[in-house]
Amino acid sequence: MAWDEWEQIKANAAAQQSTTMRLNQLAPAAGGGGVVGPDHASSPAAKKAAAKAIRDDLEPGVTRDGKHAAETTNTAIKEFGAKDGYGWDTSGALKRAHETWEKQVKMLFGRLSSEKQALSATGISFQNNDLGIAARLSRQSRIDGI
Repeated sequence: MAWDEWEQIKANAAAQQSTTMRLNQLAPAAGGGGVVGPDHASSPAAKKAAAKAIRDDLEPGVTRDGKHAAETTNTAIKEFGAKDGYGWDTSGALKRAHETWEKQVKMLFGRLSSEKQALSATGISFQNNDLGIAARLSRQSRIDGI
């Protein structure tokens, strides 16, 4: 390794260290800590886009790919299965593995669906909370009525 390369590696490491979060220091005096930037913010538009991506891309993809995997696995199970009274142990193992995999895909699909609903309902939940708080604050207290 040439001396110039070594100097460049050291300079890159120093630059990277100055931009990463340091865990051996106190939080800023204003409070907080960690790294929060524009990528960590959420907006109604971002939530709507995420829900749309789940609905339009992820769910159809999971369904399509799940059907394809099920078809090919079932074909393999039949090919390895007993034709003349004797079959490969692979057939039964594939069948059990496929049953487990199907359960996991159903759980994934349920999780995607609940995440999509949560992303869609967040704005409504915040609005309902705001309206409820405003209604409670606008009521007259006993002191005001005296």
